[in-house]
Amino acid sequence: MEKQELLKLRLEKARQKLCDLQAKYGLEHALVLNQSMILDELINQYNRTFYRRVKKPPA
Repeated sequence: MEKQELLKLRLEKARQKLCDLQAKYGLEHALVLNQSMILDELINQYNRTFYRRVKKPPA
């Protein structure tokens, strides 16, 4: 599986876990906030990977 696809899968799982935790505990619970930070880091990692591929120096 390609790195980008694996990262997308991890993002989706982290997003779903965040939604599940929020439904169970509410927005201000420590587990929800922690999962939100995990998701943020995965999003940042995806953006760094994706935009590194898109941005190419002009020829």
